[in-house]
Amino acid sequence: MSAATDAGGRRLLGAVIPLALLAVGVALVSQHRFDVRPCPWCVLQRAEFVAIALAAGLSLLWRSRAGLLTSAALVIALANLGVLSALWQHFVASASASCNLTLADRIVGALQLDSLLPDLFAATASCAEAKVLLLGVPYEFWSLMIFVIVEALAVWAVLRGVGRR
Repeated sequence: MSAATDAGGRRLLGAVIPLALLAVGVALVSQHRFDVRPCPWCVLQRAEFVAIALAAGLSLLWRSRAGLLTSAALVIALANLGVLSALWQHFVASASASCNLTLADRIVGALQLDSLLPDLFAATASCAEAKVLLLGVPYEFWSLMIFVIVEALAVWAVLRGVGRR
């Protein structure tokens, strides 16, 4: 991989970082300014966005082809999990009166995110209560769109990395 291709791939993954953190920022503003309470699936998606930002940041620290490809692979895997979380929230969890003790609740609890950073990761609503629209679109679909964009950027970084040797 040429240095230019490597730098281009790193720039693409670098663009993922503010995008993922912006998604978390919008969620926090919605929660703390407009009283939009998150459900466990909302909180899991926040954690996935933070993990994506960290995984993308790996490419900036591990400045080699292996680092770029490892970082991109992690971002792609996490974005896929995010897509699944958003779809599950919309089509399954939101139809349930309670989403306590669901997979999302257990993951966040096992990672102790809700006790370490409660303002960011504590679920305070059920999935049925967390049905909120932004510009007429459910929040989880906004998350879904961002996960897809993040994944596309990571795939593009990989293609740049393996396409030019």
